[in-house]
Amino acid sequence: MADSPSVADIAATPSVLFVCVKNGGKSQMAAGLMRKAAGEVVEVHSAGTKPGTTVNGLSAESLAEVGIDITGETPKPIDPELLARADLVITLGREAVVDAPAGVTLINWDTDEPSERGIDGIERMRLVRDDITARVLALAAELTAG
Repeated sequence: MADSPSVADIAATPSVLFVCVKNGGKSQMAAGLMRKAAGEVVEVHSAGTKPGTTVNGLSAESLAEVGIDITGETPKPIDPELLARADLVITLGREAVVDAPAGVTLINWDTDEPSERGIDGIERMRLVRDDITARVLALAAELTAG
């Protein structure tokens, strides 16, 4: 896992922007998982560097299995104003590249990619979900400590 920011560096109500390329899968999953883990204590956003048009159906299905509904979400581009005021920007995978402004902590989560091992479909998405869940829970615990 990537290093997490120091809790002392994060605002009273921290804001996190999760970014992937299409904003249809991993970043939407991370945002949904963080909302469940941290509730209103963390301001949560997601975006894509080249957003697609819909949320990935298997991503939504894998989250529904753990009680999270992202079917109402739509992919969106990175809002420069949001990027500038986010405390933490997390890219999911190495394909999403973000130039974070000064003062914004940028972390990459090099997430599991089961398709590289021949695992596809809902099984792939469950493994991706579980990898992101572990990372989100650790970050939520750090951001909400104290």
